[in-house]
Amino acid sequence: QIDNGALLALESGKSLLPAGVVAVEGTFERGDSVLVIGPNGHQIGRGIVEYDVGDATAILGKRSSEIQQLLGETIRTEMIHRNNLTMIKTNEPS
Repeated sequence: QIDNGALLALESGKSLLPAGVVAVEGTFERGDSVLVIGPNGHQIGRGIVEYDVGDATAILGKRSSEIQQLLGETIRTEMIHRNNLTMIKTNEPS
């Protein structure tokens, strides 16, 4: 689930960064397809996640500069890269 700032970033074609993620649910591995849930609780997209559930949970809400300190390495800064994300158009307000 993402916050309003992340939603605006995604709608403008940017990648999803951990700083905009407010919750992680379920079980997944790096490379799995996951749902992206907007601040209103509705699905707004689907993407290929760059972290497994454990690492994603550890870095949610964190700035990119904090990832190395938390995980011991910085391979990627995006939770979901924009090239691996499909947005869903709905009539629901953002």
